[in-house]
Amino acid sequence: MAPDLSSHVHAATDTAPKPPSKPKQDEIDPAIDDVEAAGGANGDGVNYTARAQWLRAAGLGANDGLVTVASLMIGVGAVNQARGAMLVAGLAGLVSGACSMAIGEFVSVYAQYDIEMAQIERERDDGDDGKNKKDNLPSPTMAAGASALAFAAGAALPLLAGGFVRTWAGRVAAVCVASSAGLAGFGVLGAYLGGASVVRSGARVLVGGWLAMATTYGVLRLFGMQSA
Repeated sequence: MAPDLSSHVHAATDTAPKPPSKPKQDEIDPAIDDVEAAGGANGDGVNYTARAQWLRAAGLGANDGLVTVASLMIGVGAVNQARGAMLVAGLAGLVSGACSMAIGEFVSVYAQYDIEMAQIERERDDGDDGKNKKDNLPSPTMAAGASALAFAAGAALPLLAGGFVRTWAGRVAAVCVASSAGLAGFGVLGAYLGGASVVRSGARVLVGGWLAMATTYGVLRLFGMQSA
């Protein structure tokens, strides 16, 4: 009886259902990895890394425009209290800054475009047509236009706020208040869209703008006193 009992035990063991084995790492569908990667590091479905590229361009342009024109108006106002002088300084800063941002962004993005096109050509020699990659190439023209518009939008805030105020003290106060509100708003908006700390980002942008305006005012004020 012992041999028969042993054979029955082995047969029952062989016919018992086995637990499903885990798929190997190389058998996992790559599309799953792409979806998980697109969901962002915090798992809320937002890819903050992809947002960082256009947030940097838009935020940098707007902040540069606001700080540049506000500093120019306050600095010129330190040596010339005429309303026309501050208005012309702000307008000149808006136009020249927007052109500078556009040209700089165009050259930078075009350099990136050339590098990626060269890589596509090398891969084409290896048998890859690279059609999908060409569709994802950056546009230097669009980047230049977006950068210029962002700079002009930021620069328009202090220019419109203080450029038409009659008194010198009122103009300087209007520029400072409007610029502070704009800097804080840009910092908070960028932090919110990027998933960063709203308080730290807003404070960092605001303090940086204050330092730039105060430095410009102090240097030109000192220059004006020595030239008198």
